[in-house]
Amino acid sequence: MTAEVPADLLPASALAPVRPAYGTGSLADLLPSVSAVLGVPGATDVLGLAAHLDGVDRVGVLLVDGLGAYQLPVASPHAPVLADLAAGGGGHAGTLTAGFPSTTPVSLVTVGTGALPGAHGILGFTARQPDGRVLNHIRWHDDPDPREWQPMPTRFETAAAAGLPVTVVTRPEYEGSGLSVSANRGARFAGASTGTEVAAQMLAALTAGPGLVYGYHPDLDQRGHDDGVDSASWRAAATGVNALLDRLVHGLPPRSALLVVADHGQLNVPLDGRLDMADRPELADGVVAVAGEPRVRYLYPAPGAEADVLAAWRKVFGASAWVMTRDEAIDQGWYGPVPPQHRGRIGDIVVICRDRAVALATGWEPPIVGQLVAYHGAITAAEMTVPLLIAR
Repeated sequence: MTAEVPADLLPASALAPVRPAYGTGSLADLLPSVSAVLGVPGATDVLGLAAHLDGVDRVGVLLVDGLGAYQLPVASPHAPVLADLAAGGGGHAGTLTAGFPSTTPVSLVTVGTGALPGAHGILGFTARQPDGRVLNHIRWHDDPDPREWQPMPTRFETAAAAGLPVTVVTRPEYEGSGLSVSANRGARFAGASTGTEVAAQMLAALTAGPGLVYGYHPDLDQRGHDDGVDSASWRAAATGVNALLDRLVHGLPPRSALLVVADHGQLNVPLDGRLDMADRPELADGVVAVAGEPRVRYLYPAPGAEADVLAAWRKVFGASAWVMTRDEAIDQGWYGPVPPQHRGRIGDIVVICRDRAVALATGWEPPIVGQLVAYHGAITAAEMTVPLLIAR
């Protein structure tokens, strides 16, 4: 990470906890609502999108990775089209919540399936498999089989089965990955390496006729991780998002609409907010496996060590984290209902970081994870609240 962490311009309210709005206004409700507007049988318009999409028979959904609702005012000076949409100039501006954890693989599969995290089973950036191996959902191919690891049908499959053309536009290298199969199976794949290509492919699919078109753009999130929200590179990425939106908004064909959403927000973490298991032996004592990510850490204690591990983590983190058992996390409803086959993917102990803290696990995960500037995954408003912007 850089020597100095840039200010991310978050108000104090951005650090308040936010619960997932499952069933009323979460990312899981997005594609079911779009599908209902487009006439897919059995789909329910939970979000009331029909009021904003009258006369529309084709919808583009653009997911901008890392563009949380609290990042909109930070990005707007560098993205006038985005600023206009955020002000309601495109027709509607609102917010949704991510699911939990508020991290990319969880959110992408939540969007694609319209299911809660507990049901689809993608429950963190990394998760422990039954054989003890840790699966990185971003670097996942075919082991385990994504159709077995993620058993829910996608909303693209149900739309296609109803006769609605469906296209997914994303990076060519993502085709056939475990995460893409879990989130996007059933759609025609269109590779696009740049924002310009994403816009061209989305507009071509929308112009071809009625249907659902889903696009993904990752640059803003990556620049936040590497250099921080509101760093020079992040501002440049925001300008790139603006160029993408400019092409899309002004190229929409008749009877179409564009919805702009995100998978999560981000916040910058200063050096004094970083607690590392490698530096604190008491955090590693009794732990035999680690998964999750820095903002939501999953711990697997040795047999008989759970109470000691809970006590040690609670003592070290104090008010900087909620440290609880798996059963407590599930019972509190963060994941939605979790079937037995998915419970083990959640740590025996769940550490949800608060404010600007992270729980690093150097030695258990690549060193680069501890060198990032911006993080996400936990339950602050900055991480959980995402925009829902509509352009007609």
